[in-house]
Amino acid sequence: MKNRTFLMMVAFLVPLVMTGKKNKAVEYWPDGQEISAWFSDTSRVDVSGMKHYDVTEYGVDRWTDAVQTKALQAVIDRCAAEGGGVVVIPRGTFVSGSLFFKPGTHLQIEEGGELKGSDRIRDFKIVKTRMEGQTLNYFAALVNADGVDGFTITGPGTINGNGQKYWEEFWIRRLYNHQCTNLEAMRPRNVYISNSKNVTVQDVKIINSPFWTNHLYRCENVRYLGCFIFAPTENVTPLDPRRGGPSTDAIDLDVCKNVLIHGCYMHVNDDAVVLKGGKGTWADKNPDNGPCSNIIIEDCTYGKVHGCLTLGSESLDDHNVILRRIDVKSATRVLWLKMRPDTPQHYEYVTVSDIKGKCGSFLVVRPWTQFFKPEDRQDMPVSQCNNITIRNIEMDCRNFFDVGISDKYILKDFVFENVKVSDEKNAFDKTMIEGTTVRNVVINGISR
Repeated sequence: MKNRTFLMMVAFLVPLVMTGKKNKAVEYWPDGQEISAWFSDTSRVDVSGMKHYDVTEYGVDRWTDAVQTKALQAVIDRCAAEGGGVVVIPRGTFVSGSLFFKPGTHLQIEEGGELKGSDRIRDFKIVKTRMEGQTLNYFAALVNADGVDGFTITGPGTINGNGQKYWEEFWIRRLYNHQCTNLEAMRPRNVYISNSKNVTVQDVKIINSPFWTNHLYRCENVRYLGCFIFAPTENVTPLDPRRGGPSTDAIDLDVCKNVLIHGCYMHVNDDAVVLKGGKGTWADKNPDNGPCSNIIIEDCTYGKVHGCLTLGSESLDDHNVILRRIDVKSATRVLWLKMRPDTPQHYEYVTVSDIKGKCGSFLVVRPWTQFFKPEDRQDMPVSQCNNITIRNIEMDCRNFFDVGISDKYILKDFVFENVKVSDEKNAFDKTMIEGTTVRNVVINGISR
């Protein structure tokens, strides 16, 4: 009898356990696919069990302003040759040109430690790399990792790009030649990680980059956790105190898949998180180019940025992108869809939700024609933005709905839900976008 009672209890409890598992919160991408549990894991990578290579124990001097690229690279090379481990930047300031991490190596910057970029471009190697939606020879970054699966950068110290002189030269060039491109003003990036899987950048300060701050190309399963990303937004040149560090994007994702950006602070003089993948009339035929997909940016704080989430200006196909639970102090734009007339583009299944703060324009969809070069292509696809959802928004805006139509692109199936904003421009017009859905939208106190 006792055994029968026990079996009956087990039979009763098992369905409850199974039900509990089924009822556990399951999240879905905008296109309806289930989001992997990988995206809910914000635990830090523990590198304490790896062999540590304190650079000061291998001939690197912490008490000098000299550029020590060769000595620092020698530590990385030794670490790789001896089976891998963690290259440690201890308390102090260590000036370097381009460094190249290898499989099995990692970077840790301790409290009070600073890896500081040289302010001379000659200290950065010219290599085959990826810039502005194209593969070309250009300057390597300060920290480079190509084909380094499992690569980690851990804090709480600082990667300081030391961008002041580069910024000043850029603005002088732009004053002399208004058509000066970003590439013509020779500048390195702070971090460039390419062709790598299972990358984690955590609890580190990444500041003052001469060019883009973080650039990832063809990477999968990337986490940025608790990082502080900064570049000044004014007073970098006596030519014009309004100028900040040019083109200092916080995080550029270029042909990347499965990316989580969680709990970061971003304040830069350009866009914060940018999706890239190629540009040009024939960009979709180039094997170096490709889509970005499965991207989540969440629980972040934005200081001052040009765009919180920007798709373009070098982007082809972006799919399943979520920006959520964001505190915006001062953004020129929140969601910026840059539409290049010379490039076939498709942005779809993008959700922006639970955003509060202050911005210039909230949603921007406009043609982007800076440095573009249209070519003749008979089968040129028409660009498209579809299934864009904007939900749970409380913002003070100058222009909530900054949208322009064009024969070069199609806009359809946008959703605006639970929106409460002040809007100086007051230009919201759901008829501009085919299939627009509006639920509980209040602009300037008036329901739409």
